[in-house]
Amino acid sequence: MAVTKLKIKKGDLVQILSGKDRGKQGRVIEARPSEGRVIVENLNMIKRHTRPRAMKDASRMGSPQVVPGGIIEKAAPLDASNVMIVCPVCNKTTRVGVKVVERKGETHKLRVCRREGCGQEIDR
Repeated sequence: MAVTKLKIKKGDLVQILSGKDRGKQGRVIEARPSEGRVIVENLNMIKRHTRPRAMKDASRMGSPQVVPGGIIEKAAPLDASNVMIVCPVCNKTTRVGVKVVERKGETHKLRVCRREGCGQEIDR
């Protein structure tokens, strides 16, 4: 798989387009550009069964500390194509455009909303 740059970054507000959580919104906790996936807070939750295990170097004296087992719920990665950024200005899902701006003699690439009539910066 070719590595492509994601237009979604950590902290962005996104809406899920497909799957069991379609239509829900949440913040991106982690973006994985090499895999083309993102993890969205409290969405696409999975259950992971873990067994109890002893902690390494927990307390050098006394009995060993134990991490409890059980069923843990955590957010699973989603494909980046299944989420869409929500524009902070118009509060609608939007595609992301890139605008090159020159500030203080340096050029910066800014992500912008592609909606008709909006065109505001997504990066703050």
